[in-house]
Amino acid sequence: MDILLAVKIIIMGIVEGLTEFLPISSTGHLILAGSLLNFTGEKMKVFEIVIQAGAIFAVCWEYRQKIATVLSGLTHDRKAQKFALNVTIAFLPAAVLGLLFSKKIKQYLFAPVPVALAFIIGGIIILLVERKQGSANAQAQVNAVEDMSAVDAVKIGLAQAFALIPGTSRSGATIIGGMIFGLSRKAATEFSFFLAIPTLLGATVYSLYKERALLSAEDMPIFGLGTVAAFISAFFCVRWLLRYISSHDFTVFAWYRIVFGLMILATAYTGVITWAD
Repeated sequence: MDILLAVKIIIMGIVEGLTEFLPISSTGHLILAGSLLNFTGEKMKVFEIVIQAGAIFAVCWEYRQKIATVLSGLTHDRKAQKFALNVTIAFLPAAVLGLLFSKKIKQYLFAPVPVALAFIIGGIIILLVERKQGSANAQAQVNAVEDMSAVDAVKIGLAQAFALIPGTSRSGATIIGGMIFGLSRKAATEFSFFLAIPTLLGATVYSLYKERALLSAEDMPIFGLGTVAAFISAFFCVRWLLRYISSHDFTVFAWYRIVFGLMILATAYTGVITWAD
């Protein structure tokens, strides 16, 4: 592996790790980074799938004690059983709808204009939700993930299903959806992290199975380096975000989404970036 290729791989891994858990959509940023680095093609699609594992491992490591407690208590602890059930319930809507409509979504929505509109609309929704939270001085009904009900899980699961639309952002849909449905900013963010584990893991395994013909042992160093880069950047991103939301809202991400969406439209129109790839 030459140095230039290694640098490109590390950059792509960092982009994945930094954007996966922020409400700004990792898909658009990976497309942008891949185009600017001339890192595109069928292998690139598989690479993007594989390095998601690094982001998943980062969340698992950050919450390893919580995960271990839940797993060890599944047979006898009602709190652990309730938490695991809520994550499962929230996971199902996107999983089922993804299996049913993934081909149609890729066929009609994986294009510059739909992705850009999803960025912009998502940004506007975040602004409206944060304005409502601030003006009404709203008191959250659920302040910890342990206090969530099955109904709360269903609502957030349906919100996550909107992330099947490219550019929406899985974390953005679940966090903002959770806030709309009465979760505190911290509870919504933490549950989004936990929900990412089965969601991203399931999507990764399923996508790798579909693209198994493109897998090769020769690509293991590339995949390994990208996964490590994604893990490290995601780990620091998760810790930073938890500190950030303790004293800030998501307004800055809303404006970022709007500007990024406009940039997608501008670069697609001028042909500067080949978003269709």
